[in-house]
Amino acid sequence: MGIASAPGMNTMTLWNISLWEFVALAAAALLVGFSKTAVSGANTVSLAIFAAVLPAKASTGALLPILLVGDVLAVLTYRRHAHWPTLWRLFPAVAAGVVFGTLFLVWADDGVVRTSIGAILLFMAAVTVWRRRTAERPDDPDAVVTRSGRVKARSYGVLGGFTTMVANAGGPVMSMYLLSAGFRKLGFLGTSAFFFFIVNLTKVPFSVGLGLIDGHSLLLDAALALFVVPGAFLGKWAVHHINQRLFEQLVIAATVVGGLQLLLR
Repeated sequence: MGIASAPGMNTMTLWNISLWEFVALAAAALLVGFSKTAVSGANTVSLAIFAAVLPAKASTGALLPILLVGDVLAVLTYRRHAHWPTLWRLFPAVAAGVVFGTLFLVWADDGVVRTSIGAILLFMAAVTVWRRRTAERPDDPDAVVTRSGRVKARSYGVLGGFTTMVANAGGPVMSMYLLSAGFRKLGFLGTSAFFFFIVNLTKVPFSVGLGLIDGHSLLLDAALALFVVPGAFLGKWAVHHINQRLFEQLVIAATVVGGLQLLLR
């Protein structure tokens, strides 16, 4: 149920979408808040919804400010639990990935971006399955730097930067890295919160330069941001009660469906 964008414009306005499309986007915004404070990477479902309602390129620009609202709430919630040595190891490689992703967006048309998002979603689902199977053999986060951790951090960093720039889909990549590095729940959430806040903030000028964020898209974001807050509070409560295994299975299933929907459009 995509919508044609205005001539020469990749962004969407609030009045260009129907009531049901707004409801779908609002549900996606709610899930963003939930994922930021409960299950990092679950917002791949939000990505699929945004890309289904909006043109593919427009969806990445419209979703970014929503993600930043969730990032701020996550940082405020878990700010005491971040592991900064891990963050400093990741950032240089992530920056390279963001640059590669920006160049890809300059080159790719809307159809290529939509297909790429679908493929990324399916890849992220496979990554998440692998993550769950390997998470029981963690390393020590402080020891990662002394072994093959530098190569692993660079590999995940570049892939995470690229996927987050092209499709805002770096969550599962970073989730797998952080879990494989031995992070427990609060350390995982705190490190992930600061990581995505900083990375998403640095993506803003690139997205503005590409014409994916402007006053029109920000009006839509302002309306949707209201739904991020209750999602974040729900996630903060659920992180202590949720059946993680069942939820991740549902996220994987929804991600696969979303990826296939985009590939078959």
